[in-house]
Amino acid sequence: MMQQFKTEVIDTAEKTPSSRSVSFLRPHGFDYLPGQFVILGLDGENGEVKKPLSLSSSPTEEFLAVTKRLTGHEFSNAFLTLKKADTIRFTGPYGNFTFRGEHARIAMLSGGIGITPLLSMIKYCTDMNLPTEILLFYSNREESDIPFKDELVALRERNSNLTVVNTLTRPGPLWKDHTGRINAKLIKEHIADVNEWFFYSSGPAKMVDSMLLVLKEMNISENRSLREYFPGYD
Repeated sequence: MMQQFKTEVIDTAEKTPSSRSVSFLRPHGFDYLPGQFVILGLDGENGEVKKPLSLSSSPTEEFLAVTKRLTGHEFSNAFLTLKKADTIRFTGPYGNFTFRGEHARIAMLSGGIGITPLLSMIKYCTDMNLPTEILLFYSNREESDIPFKDELVALRERNSNLTVVNTLTRPGPLWKDHTGRINAKLIKEHIADVNEWFFYSSGPAKMVDSMLLVLKEMNISENRSLREYFPGYD
């Protein structure tokens, strides 16, 4: 049985108007791999409510962090009310959607807060000074909807092996970058030989399924990719 941990909230922050991050103390003895998730337990209106959430923090950091899209459901409402010094419970870590430097080139396909396990990997590679070449394709609706925008800019400044390709499905008039959803054409604009890369895809089920079709279109074999159906949208 997976061990349950109890810990304390140390910070909360709005990432976009519809998403929020919570940071908490990392309990002694809790170890995890970049990309793994925990099951968070909160006090709801009718008792404990639980939800699996990917860790957006890196194992190189002394704290843990998760990010949640705010949906108005019971867990989401309990998550929104968390404040500094509150106690939370979690079990974990879980999952095989991980990266520890085993591939020379990784391409990440994600949208919204589905980026959280990938952000954990990017932070880990940056903090560990790994030579891995990272290409993040990141789709959002509007510019104001991009979570971790400032964090990604800071990570690019620290890691010359990191490239971020942003694309918006509802761009404003001042947007100068890519538009539309992630597709084979966009990927091939940035990758000369897709067979030299390992692909990670994470996000809501509909998006991940569409990314699998894109990878199939590019003849990427299943052993050259990992996927994570992100459950944090409820």
